Amino acid sequence: MQKDLAVLGYEELLLEFRTILKSNKLKFTSQREAILQTLCRHPQHFTSESLYLLVKKNYPKLNIGIATVYRTLSLLEENGLVSSISLGVQGKKFEIANKPHHDHLICEGCGEIIEFENPKIEKLQEEVAKENGFLLTNHLMQLYGLCQKCQTV
Repeated sequence: MQKDLAVLGYEELLLEFRTILKSNKLKFTSQREAILQTLCRHPQHFTSESLYLLVKKNYPKLNIGIATVYRTLSLLEENGLVSSISLGVQGKKFEIANKPHHDHLICEGCGEIIEFENPKIEKLQEEVAKENGFLLTNHLMQLYGLCQKCQTV
C-alpha cells in the first residue's frame, strides 16, 4: 500500500528512504542523507545542478559528486519521494513529494515554477471525471506560459 507522503515528516521520509536503499542493496551514506535533508529544508524546485550546489554550500566538508545527486534523485523519483517537472531543453526540476497537493504555473521563458492551489479547479476536475464515469485517483496540472518578468522582456 502506497504511503501518503503529504503527511510524512522528515523522520518518516528518512525511514522510507533507508528502506528503499536497503531493498535496492545500496548503502545509506551521509551524502544521500544530505540530499534528502536539503530537499526537505528547501521547498523550492531544484535542477540536479542547483541541488548539488546547495548541498555543497550547506555541507562544505562533505565529499559529494554531481553523479551522486543524479543517482539519488533518480532513485527518490522512482520510489515516489520526489516528483519532477520536465522543462524540455531546460531539463527537469525536482521537489520533495511530501507537500500537500498543488498545481504548477511554469514559465517557458525562465523556467520559474509557481505553485498554486485552487479549490474551484479541484472541484471542477472531480465533476468532469464524474460526468464521464471516471474514478479520479490522482492528477497533475501544469500550466505553461510566461511569468510577469518574462512578459516585460
